[in-house]
This record gives sequence, C-alpha cells and structure tokens, in this order.
Amino acid sequence: MLNSLDVHALLGWFDVSFRACHKPVSFSTGPHAKYTHWKQTVFYLKDTLTVVKGDKIEGSISVRPNAKNHRDLDIDISYKYASSLLEGQQQTTSDSLSFKMSVVTDG
Repeated sequence: MLNSLDVHALLGWFDVSFRACHKPVSFSTGPHAKYTHWKQTVFYLKDTLTVVKGDKIEGSISVRPNAKNHRDLDIDISYKYASSLLEGQQQTTSDSLSFKMSVVTDG
C-alpha cells in the first residue's frame, strides 16, 4: 500500500451526448472509453504535490473560446490542497494556472 504519491499534473476529458438529433450520439474521451481522435488533456502543475490516501485536491476549471480564434480554448484552473502528510499538522497549497489550447491544422 502506498503511503504517499507525487502528483505532477491534472488530467481532463469530456463525455458528451447529442440527444436532440434524428439519431442520438454519445461518446467519451475518458481513459476508460473507446479511442477517439479527441484524446485526453494533461495540465501540468507548477509544483509537485505529495498527497496521502484520503486527501483531497479541490478546485475549479473555466474553459472558454479564445477571443481571436473561436476554435482555440483559454483554460483557467485553480486548486487548493490541504496536506495531511505531516503528523498533527496541515499544510495548505493553492495555485491558479492558465493554459491555451490551439487547433493545429495541416497545410
């Protein structure tokens, strides 16, 4: 059993259902689902978090179209982590991160 684990990144994916069509379509880009070209996304943290079983990383994510190119995404993530690693003490870490996801096309 692991006592602690280092977290270097957060992972993102989505599930979607288009039900208001003549033929409903659903799919997932999660690691548990069948492969799609969308894949998953890795959001690397500035600092490594050492977490203990039972600890929680809480936060929020904001995804919006880029102002210059609506196909690109601006992504903001904020998180807070309260470590119970130290016996009898709790250390709190928080951060806000910004990412740009651009569509790359051939030609």
